[in-house]
Amino acid sequence: MRVAVLGGGGWGTALSCLLARKGHAVSLWARRPEHVAALVRERENRRYLPGVFLPEGVNPTNSLKDALAGAAVVVFAVPSHAFREVLRTALPLIPASACVVNVAKGLEEETLLRLSEVYGAEAGEEALARYAVLSGPSHAEEVGRDQPTAVVAAAPRYQTAEFVQELFMGPFFRVYTNDDLVGVELGGALKNIIALGTGICEGIGFGDNAKAALITRGLAEITRLGVRLGANPLTFAGLTGLGDLVVTCTSMHSRNRRAGIEIGRGKTLDAALAAVGMVVEGVRTTRAAHTLARELNVAMPVTAETYRVLFEGLSPLEAARNLMGRARTREIEEVCRIKATWTVRPDAPGGGVEK
Repeated sequence: MRVAVLGGGGWGTALSCLLARKGHAVSLWARRPEHVAALVRERENRRYLPGVFLPEGVNPTNSLKDALAGAAVVVFAVPSHAFREVLRTALPLIPASACVVNVAKGLEEETLLRLSEVYGAEAGEEALARYAVLSGPSHAEEVGRDQPTAVVAAAPRYQTAEFVQELFMGPFFRVYTNDDLVGVELGGALKNIIALGTGICEGIGFGDNAKAALITRGLAEITRLGVRLGANPLTFAGLTGLGDLVVTCTSMHSRNRRAGIEIGRGKTLDAALAAVGMVVEGVRTTRAAHTLARELNVAMPVTAETYRVLFEGLSPLEAARNLMGRARTREIEEVCRIKATWTVRPDAPGGGVEK
């Protein structure tokens, strides 16, 4: 079938290659004419995905009209902050029967909306029946080279999720389905904040214990906010929660982790972003999530301290001290309001507390 992939970055390029290898005719749209010309000439995205060559079925173009003509599927692979703008331009050109798949991970900073909410506001709520999200631990550098990868397709309608599962499923790309659109979107977006924090931790020179603690407690606060917004807490134990968190916090393919390392070593935010040289989604998401958590009165201490380092000039070392010096609390039940199984009896062993 005809597939339009909007976004000529690494992820859009990797997915274009994956779909073309399955026999689909892929139009890969990029905004800049010089970038498209290089893709056509070199059959390689040397800027964003070097070493991965475009199959014959991939047709680069900077004409949105040509890319969308007759498309059965439209994949949005643009940065989250550009999603609404590109969507508005594309909507009049998208065939009415097309399935729309979003692979960007983030929150809209100005409105604090998830990207499916942005889509519903622009396209109409009824259009969400043909909308899906593809998310999970999936670095473009590995997907483009057919390295084994597992992700999740989430959609309001099960039939849409199954369609997307079948579309992308391949020998090295396994796709699961999930009906929890809220949880899948939030897991994919919020893990970038924790990856920034983990990178900062590494840049300071802290060891594996500190990074493991930050990843684990980061997952706790992601789950806390997710549950508050209606997500299934079990989603965050899956690929778009724990899986995406692990890969983004531990891999040097991760732009967020690399930016965090530079900040932990003493660079300013602007200097760290310049060193990475590509979009670091976690920066905008940190601002949005920090605001959202405050509005909803949800405790997100890792996000709060990361925000202060990025935007208020707090030193990374002081942020670490703040996290370590927080008041005592329990580990599990405060995440999802699970009732504790302890009871307090004055005559019980262990100071009045028994299981």
